[in-house]
Amino acid sequence: MQAETGSATQAKSRLWTGRILSGLAVLFLLLDAVMKLMKVQPVRDAFSKVGWPTSLIIPIGTVLLVCIIVYLIPQTSVLGAILLTGYLGGAVATHVRVGDPLFSHALFPTYIALLLWGGLFLREPRLHALLPLRS
Repeated sequence: MQAETGSATQAKSRLWTGRILSGLAVLFLLLDAVMKLMKVQPVRDAFSKVGWPTSLIIPIGTVLLVCIIVYLIPQTSVLGAILLTGYLGGAVATHVRVGDPLFSHALFPTYIALLLWGGLFLREPRLHALLPLRS
């Protein structure tokens, strides 16, 4: 009986930790998407700095928002994580191409991707079969 209670408590803790990690990443990405859709000046400046035409701000913000929505739907969360990983990979490539600092700029999208996947792994039992971490 006590083993079942401990196991249930551990599963609940894992679920909530996963939700928090995912939530942090999603909040950051939502802020990014909204700023793009509003075309605020810092976004226009950043696009100019990295050599992207400002006419792509709205389409890129829309793609990001769609990927976030796909990630947030439990049945499609793995697909959403894959799509967001591709999106964030493009951000890494862009920062590397323009010579931005490695740890603060170029790898920042990787940190977000780690939050997305870590949170998803903790809250999605289907992934445990693909990456068993227990012996």
